[in-house]
Amino acid sequence: MTKDVIALTTRMPDPWSVLAGLLSGGPDKLVGTSGDGAVVQLCDAQGRPLVSVEAPLLVAVEGEAERLLGASAPPVPYWWTEARATTGVAEAEQLAGTFATRLVSLLGGSAWPPDAVGSLAVVPSDGVSVAPAPAAAQPAVDVLTDKVAVVIQDRPVVAMTAWLSDAFRAAAEAGLGLQIVSPAGTTLSPAVRDVLGGWPSRWIVQDERDGYYDGLTGAVLRWQGGMFAPVVAPDAAEDAPVAAVFRNVADTGERQLGLTFRMVHPADDQLVLGGGLETVWRALTGNPPAGWGTAEPANLPWSPRQLTDLAHRRAPEPTWLVVVGGPSRPGLASVRITRTEAGVEEHVTLAFGYGSGEECPVDALPTLAEALATRHHLQSMLVQLRKARRDIAVPPRFEGPGVPLAFVLGAEEVRTLPGDRARRTPLPATPVALGPKSRPALYYPLPGDPSDLSGWLDFERLMRHLKGA
Repeated sequence: MTKDVIALTTRMPDPWSVLAGLLSGGPDKLVGTSGDGAVVQLCDAQGRPLVSVEAPLLVAVEGEAERLLGASAPPVPYWWTEARATTGVAEAEQLAGTFATRLVSLLGGSAWPPDAVGSLAVVPSDGVSVAPAPAAAQPAVDVLTDKVAVVIQDRPVVAMTAWLSDAFRAAAEAGLGLQIVSPAGTTLSPAVRDVLGGWPSRWIVQDERDGYYDGLTGAVLRWQGGMFAPVVAPDAAEDAPVAAVFRNVADTGERQLGLTFRMVHPADDQLVLGGGLETVWRALTGNPPAGWGTAEPANLPWSPRQLTDLAHRRAPEPTWLVVVGGPSRPGLASVRITRTEAGVEEHVTLAFGYGSGEECPVDALPTLAEALATRHHLQSMLVQLRKARRDIAVPPRFEGPGVPLAFVLGAEEVRTLPGDRARRTPLPATPVALGPKSRPALYYPLPGDPSDLSGWLDFERLMRHLKGA
């Protein structure tokens, strides 16, 4: 059993407030720290961690509590303090709730969830021995085997919180997969989906009929061999079973416009990152991004200069960021910044959501592509349209793949291709030149019908042609 409890307070939780909240569970509990003091823990008499509390986070971006928790928050800026009850300890969940309630009573604000009820259990079915992860070292991990680290998340949206990011990092360093278990009705943040990776990492969803299934593929899963793995079909000729609820989908008319682009900047002291992303955001929404951060919730107001300073301090190590939009136009981007021999690379994965009665601003694509190519050192960009939720959240249901709307090749990449290969393609539509005639980038329009996946055949033909195959 596990539970996350979050206090959203109007005033900063100072050390005495946090201590008062922890000790409200009883004077017989012990208080300790881990992670170089970044995590405060409430322990029992044997020193076993019961509740782990992360350092409070100041959130200055509107809409994050609504997006991630479905809860109302105090006016920005407010403080977001997470407490995580330790798995398998009956009193831990109650203590976490008591802590959050006490913190809110002292500092004002609200707590999520309103009542700390519900449980989520992982029961191995093959008798394999599992052990709870050492909470002092990694509070987010609930079960640890020699194959995977299992994280149980009972919240509306599984987000890339600081704890979950640490769990991803620790699992990768240990050579383990990360498996996230959530109840039915939970959705996944695109930021988590984009870094979840492949086997044996998975998003596992509980289901009344099929037990457990993969929230991204629908494969029915069982706990076997020290991890969740697909159920093998009785007949080898048959496909592995897919959960019935995963196939229960309907076209609501909602769409997502997705852009994946890479920029390579010269590494100099005048470089400011984030400008290309802001250009795209303004072109498609009329406004800049609302906020950014190194985890979810995105807590900092949008600032390319602060973003650049952070990446500079972390270099040569890569920097991963999440960028969000305002409530009026759901949008989320994952940004990875790396220092390479070519310069400083920004790789952006971005999506905007649109309702059934809203038009996707596809007419703005050539203009924003030209701005990226001429002012932000664009290397390449792929634009897709897909049938998916307006709120950007990833549901544990089938969502069709996107279809390509356009591909853009940067000016330097066009220049390096031999002859007229970049301009003369096997596609019926002629590429559109962007920027100076002497050194243009090229915009390749594609069909982009979300009901017709044949557009990927055209995209594959284009890629093979450009590569000289």
